[in-house]
Amino acid sequence: MFFDDRLATVLRQSATGERAWRTQFRQLLDLLGSGQSGRDSSLREAALLRLGALEQQIPAAERAAMIGEPGLRLRDPALVAHLAEGEPSIAIATLGRAELSAEQWDAIVPALPVRARGFLRLRRGLPESTQAILERLGVHDRGLPVPETLVPDPAVTETVETSPPDPTDIPAATVMPAPSAANDLAETAPETAEEPEESEIGALVRRIEAFQKGRSTPHREEAPHLPLGDQFEARPHKPELEIPFTTDMEGRINWAEGPLLSGIFGLALGEAGNKELASAMRSYAMLRAVPIELQGAPEIEGRWQVDASPRFTRPGGSFIGYAGALRRMPEPPPLPPQESEEAREAARIRELLHELRTPVNAIQGFAEVIQQQLFGTTPHEYRAHAAEIASDAARMLAGFDELDRLARLETGALEPEPGEADFAAIARRILAQLQTILAPRTASFAIGIGPLEARIPLAQRDAEALAWRIFATLAGAMGAGEQCEIALTVQDGKLMLLCEMPLALADKEEVFASIRKPSTGALSAGMFGAGFTLRLARAEARAIGGILEREEDWLRMQLPVLSGKKGIPGSSVNAKEARRG
Repeated sequence: MFFDDRLATVLRQSATGERAWRTQFRQLLDLLGSGQSGRDSSLREAALLRLGALEQQIPAAERAAMIGEPGLRLRDPALVAHLAEGEPSIAIATLGRAELSAEQWDAIVPALPVRARGFLRLRRGLPESTQAILERLGVHDRGLPVPETLVPDPAVTETVETSPPDPTDIPAATVMPAPSAANDLAETAPETAEEPEESEIGALVRRIEAFQKGRSTPHREEAPHLPLGDQFEARPHKPELEIPFTTDMEGRINWAEGPLLSGIFGLALGEAGNKELASAMRSYAMLRAVPIELQGAPEIEGRWQVDASPRFTRPGGSFIGYAGALRRMPEPPPLPPQESEEAREAARIRELLHELRTPVNAIQGFAEVIQQQLFGTTPHEYRAHAAEIASDAARMLAGFDELDRLARLETGALEPEPGEADFAAIARRILAQLQTILAPRTASFAIGIGPLEARIPLAQRDAEALAWRIFATLAGAMGAGEQCEIALTVQDGKLMLLCEMPLALADKEEVFASIRKPSTGALSAGMFGAGFTLRLARAEARAIGGILEREEDWLRMQLPVLSGKKGIPGSSVNAKEARRG
């Protein structure tokens, strides 16, 4: 049986750098956009979530360039709708490349943002049904229609076209005003109905008089604008980056160009700069990129550099000052945050694991090709060896994932997936499974978990993994005929789990150290042994505000509880009293 697991393979990879982000983003676009991402809806939703996370790391221009590549196909409506919610450049590139059927267009158009509908309206070749939906949603072509009150009278238009132009009537020669002037002529609409040319000239004269009158008043911001001035927006003030200047013989600025003249006039460059600048000016040397710190108004204050040359009189060669320019120096970039030694070590471990995954994945892939006889008949002996190699590679990849998870949890780079899970129900189910495995060696757990509910702030999958790491590690270390007690209670909004450790673990001084060889039986603590597995469980508990620690020969875990019954079974109380005794 063959099945497409490319999307799951991409999602298993962890992207930890800029190059990896771009590669995974392009892979997800290919798989999701081609419509061959499989039938697993949860996997496709996870891929869209990963795509959204990568969008926060990659600039919009680069993402738009990836979407515009010739080989990319966009045939998935969910992906098109997701990308259309992004930046304008992303929405334009997506809606211009999407290859959807009429039914798919009709389904996603009502859910698109208003801005994206406007982009879609500019696309040619849309189905008629989709165009009808855009019309019903009120999406039309750009451009304002000419108001009815401004439509010229044909008789007046004919008169203007046939009569010779008069130099005094130049403003009235345009009978059809531009749409942008509609606001200026709206107030004079009743007059233009009878005498359009004369009223337009009068309106223009009145606006010029109002402007001249307002210019003489102290409130300049309330004065009306000149005609057609409303079409231009006020430009934001840009800080001056260069100020030409000259100085006198003493090095004081006596001329400057630009609006900052009043702020630097009379400034002594030798006093404002350092000793090197003053010494260079005394020897009439050339000044090239000499740093200087100016104080004063916000427009002037900051770091500048001086570029100037000495000036001399042509007859006689007497020094008369400097001529040059002040150029603002760019602000130094902020220093990157200092990482701790633990964070740097974790980053090195993640980078090493990323380099190791590539050859192991390749080995696993070739082994599966041989074992499944994809390229031809293979002897059974070679197929058996290939199956062992693929199994070993899978265990190595699982160990790499655990190492990567521990490194990110301990440095705070990874937060557990939010959710809600009943840890008491999970513990009862896993312990029941382990009892059947321990029965052949006459070992067992004395379980003290009643019919209580203990909902913790952790996703169901992560909660099951946490419980399995603890209980399977204890079960794998139990000897023949050994019995360990398990007690779980809920008190004061806290889950309390007490686990008696087997003798093999209780004899160790440091139970969280990876010093024990991994077991080879049916129950394995993992690739790196029981100490590493318990350390990973401790990091997961701390990530949600809990603790996992050793108390003599017991393991005690405390987790926050969201809701649930807070009853305490009698067996749990007995187990706790036994531990204290």
